[in-house]
Amino acid sequence: MSTTAAGATSGASAQRPRSRRRIRRALPALAVCVALLGAGACGGGDGKKDGKDTKDDKVAPIAQTRAPDGAPKVSQAVVTILPKDGATEVATDGALKVSASAGKLTQVTVTGSEGGKPVEGTISPDGASWQPAAALRTGTKYAVSATATDAAGLVSALQSSFTTLTPANTNYGVFNIDANETYGVGMIVSLEFTRKVTDKAVVNRSVKVTSEPAVEVEGHWFGNQRLDFRPEKYWKPGTKVTLHLDLDGKQTSPGVYGKQKKDVTFTVGRAQTSVADHTAHTLTITRDGAPLKKLPASLGDAENPSWNGKMTIMSKEPTVHMDSQTVGLAKGVYDIKDVPHGMRLSNTGTYVHGNYWRTDPLPFGKENTSHGCVSLQDVKGGGDPNMNAAWFYKESLIGDVVEVVNSPRKVVDPDNGWSGWAMDWAAWTAAS
Repeated sequence: MSTTAAGATSGASAQRPRSRRRIRRALPALAVCVALLGAGACGGGDGKKDGKDTKDDKVAPIAQTRAPDGAPKVSQAVVTILPKDGATEVATDGALKVSASAGKLTQVTVTGSEGGKPVEGTISPDGASWQPAAALRTGTKYAVSATATDAAGLVSALQSSFTTLTPANTNYGVFNIDANETYGVGMIVSLEFTRKVTDKAVVNRSVKVTSEPAVEVEGHWFGNQRLDFRPEKYWKPGTKVTLHLDLDGKQTSPGVYGKQKKDVTFTVGRAQTSVADHTAHTLTITRDGAPLKKLPASLGDAENPSWNGKMTIMSKEPTVHMDSQTVGLAKGVYDIKDVPHGMRLSNTGTYVHGNYWRTDPLPFGKENTSHGCVSLQDVKGGGDPNMNAAWFYKESLIGDVVEVVNSPRKVVDPDNGWSGWAMDWAAWTAAS
C-alpha cells in the first residue's frame, strides 16, 4: 500500500511540472501568431476572402496590426490588380492596371520571367493608380507586387501574376549590321520589315540609333516596310553606333506584333571615301582627309552610263556572277560567271569590280566601256594582289562611300542600295 501511495504521489508530482512546461512552450507560439497577424500588412494575399474566390480582379486582403489594448486595427486601403491572377493571353498594351481605393499606392513592382529589369511605370500624383510606361513583352509571365497605405498609415499589400499573349502574326525588322563589326564612315543602318507597317509612330518610338560620341541620328521611311538611319554628316572614325530594337509587344499594324528586343553595336573605322570621275576615267581615294591613291577606271559607256551621286559599299564578294538579264538588259549582252573583287553599290546591280576581259584596247583611264559599274584592272581569278582591283578591295570596308561625278545619268535614288547620302538633310528629316 505504501508503495502504491508513494507511486501515486510521485506520479502526480511528475505531471505538474510537465503541465507548466506546456504553458511555457505555448507562450512563444502565441507571440508568433500575433506577430504574423501584424506582418500581414506587408505580405501578399492568396486571392481568397472568407474561403471563397474573389471576383476577376485582385483585391487586397485585410491587413491588421494590434493596438496597445489588443484590439485589431484594419487598413482601409484596398489594392486592385488587373488582369486577374493567373490570367493568360493578356494583351501587351492597356491590360495591366494597378489601383488603390481608400488609400494611396506606395510601391508597385512588375517583373517578367525573361529576367530583365523591372517594368517601368508611374504612380499617378494622387496615388490612385499605376500603369506601365510601355507595352509588355509577348509570351511572358509577369509577377506584380503592390502596396498601399491608408490615412492612418496602415499598409495593405497584394501579389498577382499573369501571362501575355503569344501572337499569331509577327513582324521583324531585318537589319544590315552585325554586332562588333567595323564599318565605314558612310554606313547607313537599314531595316526591312517582313510585313507592312501601318503604325509608323509606334515603330518610331521603338527603334532608335544612338552613338558615342553622341550626334543627331534620324530615321527616314521609304514606303511602309523600310526604315533607314543616318546622321547629317558621315560618322567620325572610332564612333560606337548602337541600334536599339524595342519592338516586342508593339503592334506595328492591327493584330501584328513586333518580336525583337535587343541592341546591336558596331564601330566606325578609318575615314575613307572615293570619287569615280566619269569624264577623267579615274577613281580617287581619300583617307582621313588626305589623298591616298588615284586609280585608272572604266565607268558606264554612253548607252549605259553610271549613276551619279553617293553610294555606299553594301557587300564585298570575292567572285560575282554577272548576267545582263538580272539588270534589265537583253540576254547575252554579257554573262560573266567569275567577275573578281566585287563590291556592290546599288540594288540595281552597280558594282566596283575587277575587269580582266578588256585588255585590247586597254580601257582603264582612257574610255568608259562598262554597263554602269566602276571597273578596275584585274586578272582572271583575281589572284594577283598587285592589281588595282585587288588593292582597292583589300583597302575597302562595307560602309565606305563611292561617289560618281560628271556622269550624264541622274543622281541615284536614295533607296537604291544604301544611298541615303544622295538626299540632303532637310529632305531626310522631313520624313523621319
